[in-house]
Order: sequence, then structure tokens, then C-alpha cells
Amino acid sequence: MCAMRVDAKVVMLGKESVGKTSLVERYVHNRFLVGPYQNTIGAAFVAKAIQVGDKVITLGIWDTAGSERYEAMSRIYYRGARAAVVCYDLTDSSSFQRAKFWVKELQNCEEHCKIYLCGTKNDLIQGDRSLRQIDFHDAQDFAEGTTTTVTTLFQKVAEDYNDTALQFMTEETGVDLGQKKDSYFYSCCHSN
Repeated sequence: MCAMRVDAKVVMLGKESVGKTSLVERYVHNRFLVGPYQNTIGAAFVAKAIQVGDKVITLGIWDTAGSERYEAMSRIYYRGARAAVVCYDLTDSSSFQRAKFWVKELQNCEEHCKIYLCGTKNDLIQGDRSLRQIDFHDAQDFAEGTTTTVTTLFQKVAEDYNDTALQFMTEETGVDLGQKKDSYFYSCCHSN
């Protein structure tokens, strides 16, 4: 068995039961599992190759546990990540507050990690608008852009990684330890 080369480490973060595993299942296996999921313990890993122009980028996706008791472990998994998909449940306002925590955490600890904010469970609010607890404009104000599907989200992650990798290859190799660059903070996904 040969090992697959991973080009970009991607970590899924957010409160438990927001739908991180569902997003990964939908994207990697193109399926939506009905019924209760077993909570992730620690983290699960899957890799998926994506075509970006004439290149193939392999995303190594770490689906982390959302329970606060596993928070210290999540920090281990996001170290060195090139991208983080921070998820919140559109029907749970406390999950949006937790998403803000993870964004701040990443901005402070992983300066080269691009952050993608992802609102989940849009299918639930499509059927009953009264279930929505996070205002679209509040989420949009917190994030810069909007994507609409899981596939679009991960395609954007791969494209951004490809662009950033090329940028890092052409920059000088010296590092100014006194300068801390701003973190990247991008998209907001409202559909699954």
C-alpha cells in the first residue's frame, strides 16, 4: 500500500453536533447519512485529491471532535494547518459564539492558516425559517465572502492553497521574527 501525499492540511473545527462530519461525508463520499452520528473522539482523517487548473491538490482533512473536553486535542490537530473550516449550526446561536472562539484562536496561533466560516444545517431552515437562530447579516459581517455548497467550499480551499503555495515559493526565504502577519479569514458557507 503506498501512502498518499498530502499537499494541504485542512482542519474542521466547531462545537459538537454542528455537522462537521456530515460536511466531510458529503464532500468526500458524496453521501448524506441520515440518523444520529456517533460523536467524533479526537479526530478522523481523510484525504481527497482536487483538480486545480493543471495541478492536483490533495487535501488532508482532519475532522476534529467538537466537545470542549477534546479542545486541547483539537489544538494538536490544527497545528500547521493551511486551512480551517470553522463550522456553526444555523439553528444554534451558541455554536456561532463557539465559532468566533475558534476563529480568534486560529488568528492568534496559526498565522498562515486561512479560515473559512461555514454555516451548516441550511436544509433545516429551508423547511422552517423560524428555526434560524443566526442572522445572515451577522454571519456575513463576521466573514468576508459567501459560497453556497460543500463542493464549492473545498474547491476554494484547494485553489487558495495552490495560489498561496506559489506565492511562498516565489518569496524570499528570510523571516522577520518581529513581524506577525494577519491571519487569512475568508468564506461563509450557508448550504450543505
